[in-house]
Amino acid sequence: MFHNVESSNPYRSSSTEIALDAHDPIRDVLALARPRTVAPVPLRAEAPWAVRYSPFPHIKLGVVVEGECWLCIDGLEALRLAKGDFFLLGNPPPYGLGSSVEAARNRNPDGLLPESSSASRNTTSQDSATYMCSVDFEFPDSDSSALFSSLPTVTLVKAGDTDERLLWNIVTLLIHEMERQKVGRSLVLEHVAQILLVQMLRSHAGLSHGPLGWLASVADDGIGAALRAMHAEPGRRWTLEELARIAMMSRSAFAAAFRGKVGRPPLDYLIEWRMQLARAALHTEDSLAAIAETTGYRSESAFSTAFRRVVGISPREFRTSLRPQRKGRAPAGSALMSDED
Repeated sequence: MFHNVESSNPYRSSSTEIALDAHDPIRDVLALARPRTVAPVPLRAEAPWAVRYSPFPHIKLGVVVEGECWLCIDGLEALRLAKGDFFLLGNPPPYGLGSSVEAARNRNPDGLLPESSSASRNTTSQDSATYMCSVDFEFPDSDSSALFSSLPTVTLVKAGDTDERLLWNIVTLLIHEMERQKVGRSLVLEHVAQILLVQMLRSHAGLSHGPLGWLASVADDGIGAALRAMHAEPGRRWTLEELARIAMMSRSAFAAAFRGKVGRPPLDYLIEWRMQLARAALHTEDSLAAIAETTGYRSESAFSTAFRRVVGISPREFRTSLRPQRKGRAPAGSALMSDED
């Protein structure tokens, strides 16, 4: 006989059903950040070669399809990348990729590939020494602190690691779409790139240790349940006792575990998440009173005080600073994929 088992806690991942519209903190943060997804022309090059990148708010995903190269991030030790190696860069300082450490660290490589030179990235034949594909997620107009604060400057998944086979299957489809001009190419590239990003974020959470922000805690059936609850109902007047009950922990154990994994107390995290939602809402025509109610504040003045404490300026000042670039309501999801020519 089969029994219909219903979870008494909808925020716990052990529920027997998967609600596709359920609040997932990773999805929520990415949707709020609205990244612009860019697929640069795949790099094909024979030594000597190098490409330098200036800092800007972005996440880069890359994979060495053939050959090898060096990744040199300013202030960090040089990393050798071989065929099958994946890397994720979280809002990095200036960095370079090259056929040697010297070339990759050279700020003005003489006679080598100039920064962002798309044409020169595709100068050799299919059997070139190095063949690399990458995807950039750019964050030019939004607050991405929740995402960036959970990422190290660089995360590596080496060939042969547990997640490498799955990542390789995803990137194979990405390469297939990059190399062919077919109907729906941009749509497929955007979604495949997002799948690759989420899988790399999972890999980072699984490989890392210590306080990692919300990212490494989402999969935890206790702390993750509390995070999902706060994301599902950010305007609710949550108490520490309620969140601890959802996590199925004592109040003291929950507070200590949450701070240890997320890096801040539960209610501090809730306030910061509310303010990120408020910043996004201030791009719209919603009134301050409506935004205050949505984010859990009983009055506009209470909301303004909390906003100023976290953001540094009042909601009205924040909205005024957006007027030259605001064009109606902010989009609900991430921007469309674009391809560099």
